[in-house]
Parts: sequence; structure tokens; C-alpha cells
Amino acid sequence: MNDNVVDGFSFDNVARNVFLEQQLGIHPPKVLKTGTTICGVIFKDGVVLGADTRATEGPIVADKNCSKIHYIAPNIYCCGAGTAADTENTTALISSKLALHRYATGKQSRVDTAMTMFKRMLWRYQGHVSAALVLGGVDNNGGHLYTIYPHGSTDKLPFVTMGSGSLAAMAIFESEFKDDMSEEEAKRIVHRAISAGIYNDLGSGSNVDICVIKKDSSNYIRGYDVPSGRKYRREYVIPRGTTAVLNSKVLEIKKLVEVVDESHKGGDEMLVEM
Repeated sequence: MNDNVVDGFSFDNVARNVFLEQQLGIHPPKVLKTGTTICGVIFKDGVVLGADTRATEGPIVADKNCSKIHYIAPNIYCCGAGTAADTENTTALISSKLALHRYATGKQSRVDTAMTMFKRMLWRYQGHVSAALVLGGVDNNGGHLYTIYPHGSTDKLPFVTMGSGSLAAMAIFESEFKDDMSEEEAKRIVHRAISAGIYNDLGSGSNVDICVIKKDSSNYIRGYDVPSGRKYRREYVIPRGTTAVLNSKVLEIKKLVEVVDESHKGGDEMLVEM
């Protein structure tokens, strides 16, 4: 055993990184900021999940109406924040594995099983798969709600938020959450939480999507609300002839193509000559 080993953190690389940056001009990679607000809450009969619909490429809005709530199983859905390709492919992979598990066992998928599959996969990639997930579902043990971080750690809570707009959404939950809420109360608080993220986070925007999961049913509502829609829209009517026609040329196809129909004993053939 080496007695010179000192317990605790090692900061040797800090001096190295400063030297590389100042002397050689090598800058460390910057943190990539993604934009999303996703959340979930447990009510007395199940789980309600919510998400915004804005997808960004840096300062650019790439998609105004993308779907961030992904199907996992008939009784399980998952909200994704982070890199769109990572969240879509990660959820699709686990959904496929759970389908095979149902075929093999003949039983309903459990939320704990899905959570374990997610965390094992993400841990394997050590956070390089940028998928921050809110997993919710209802099984024979009741409603379950998890947050799953890109490096594989998980939390189980009665209400959760993730994404760049999570702080604004969490403020709504912490001030308005109560136990044994009805479905309408849960939908209203999730709607307010996602709207808070849309109004207070530039990376979140467009519409509010909601998914209600109960013991025997699930209802994914696309476009539940449009809290930041355009109030004014001008319709342009351009009359015919506004743009001048400088030249026109009409070609008759019949003069260019000759079609000959020949019947033979071996079958009919169509000969086209140009």
C-alpha cells in the first residue's frame, strides 16, 4: 500500500489547463447550453407530464413544434431534454427493449424496469449521451415519477422539472403543489409550470404539450395551449399580374414523343421513342 496517497480531490489539472490556455492558446471546450422545459407531477389517479415544443440550434429556433414527450410503453411516457437526437434514439431504444420484455413475459412493463434500463445505458456512456429525462408511468404499484440525468443518476419525487427552464417551472410546483390532486388540478399546475418556463427562458417556447397517464389509459395532448402565440398576423394578398412576365414558351409534348403499341405472342410491350 502506498502511504503517499492523499485522500480528497486532486486539482493538479487546474494548473495544467491554465498553462495550456495562456502559453499555447488551447482553450477547454465550453458547456453546450440546451433549451427545454419539461416537468411531471403525481396526482391521486396517475401522473401528468408536460413539455414545451421549441427546439434550438444555438441562437436559432430550429423547430417550433417538436415533440418532447416520447412513448415508452402503453403505461409509460418520457420527456426528454438535451440533444434531440440523443433523447429520441435513447427513448426509442428502451421502448423497443421493453416491448421485447413484454412479449417474453406477457406482463405489463413496470416503471422501475424502464428507469433501470435508462440509467444503465446512460451510465455506460458516462454522460456523453446528452439525454436528461423525466420518466413517468403507472403500474400495479401505482404512479411513479423519476428524473434521469445524462450520467445515469436518478431521483424519485412527487414533482420534478428539468431543462434550462426548470427553475421557473419548479417555482410553480413549490408554491402550488399539494398531495392527492385531481386530474384537472394536476393538468393546470403542469400547464402553469411549462408556461413559466416558456415566458422566462429563451431556450423554451411555442406550445405546451401534456400527457396524462392513468392505470388503464394514457392521453397525449399535443398543443394543449399556445401561451406565446402571435397576437397580430398580417395576411398578404398579391393580385395576379403583379409580377411582370418577360417571356413565355409553350412546348407541345405530343410533337416530341411518339408512342407505339405493339402486340406480340409473348406479351404486350410498350415502345417509347423520343
